[in-house]
Amino acid sequence: MLVIVATLAFALLSVHFELSEVIFNWTRARETYQLDELPGVLLVLASALAWFAWRRVRELKLELERRHAIERELATALETNQRLARANVLVQEEERRVLARELHDELGQYLNAIKVDAVCIRDAGDPRSAETRRSVLSIIESADHVQKTVREAVRKLRPPGLDELGLPAALENCVDGWRKRLPSVSFELDAPAECPSWGEAVNITLYRVVQEGLTNVAKHAQARHVRISLEQPRIRDELGPVVLRVSDDGIGAGATNKDGLGLVGMRERIESLGGQLDTSAREGKRGEGFCLVATLPVTESINP
Repeated sequence: MLVIVATLAFALLSVHFELSEVIFNWTRARETYQLDELPGVLLVLASALAWFAWRRVRELKLELERRHAIERELATALETNQRLARANVLVQEEERRVLARELHDELGQYLNAIKVDAVCIRDAGDPRSAETRRSVLSIIESADHVQKTVREAVRKLRPPGLDELGLPAALENCVDGWRKRLPSVSFELDAPAECPSWGEAVNITLYRVVQEGLTNVAKHAQARHVRISLEQPRIRDELGPVVLRVSDDGIGAGATNKDGLGLVGMRERIESLGGQLDTSAREGKRGEGFCLVATLPVTESINP
């Protein structure tokens, strides 16, 4: 439209001022320089520039088509990668569940049998034999130590209560464990009593994020108060994404550790579910505290 308006305006001005006659009178006195051929030269130049612009437009169009094709391929590859990552999470958690069950049922059972036998030997043995009693007590102590180690390994492999009682109970159990490890720190858990069915991948990912967040608090934050909140706000009368926050009132050192391997793994895990992990949000004054925010969309499409 601008080109058309400019052309019409120039045509009207040319007619009004008789531009061709003015140019002819000006160039006739300078015939030696052949200035009267200038309009033809300018016409050829304008035509060449128009052809060049048309060719560039065509090349840009082809380049855009190639770029769109590459972007579609990248989007397909990203979707495939996310689907494989989600499947890998589920397979990994299933292997952990089976391993935890085997450790609990098989190894725990035999350790308990060894301890029972040792206790029987201690109670039925000759009290005058100090060596026998010392050996039996050593067996009992070793069995107790191995049982404690097995329980800790089972707890790390599979969150206790997640399958039977759900995510809120598992988070409460996790927070209780940290309360015992860090008695000087107050922990607050704000989670719904009952969560809707978010799926295995979402539940275990949220639990692992809480684990990683509390680990970073213990290592770096020097905090006195830690708050964990889990909610699924409504957006336009519909349930939105699940939002998990782990915040503290410490020195804000978590921001300097946001590229640690633990958080990098959590970010990849969350992004594979179509979510987002924000490690830069803070609460309170500038430079005080650290807040870890995980946002996960809860749709059927996130399950492989």
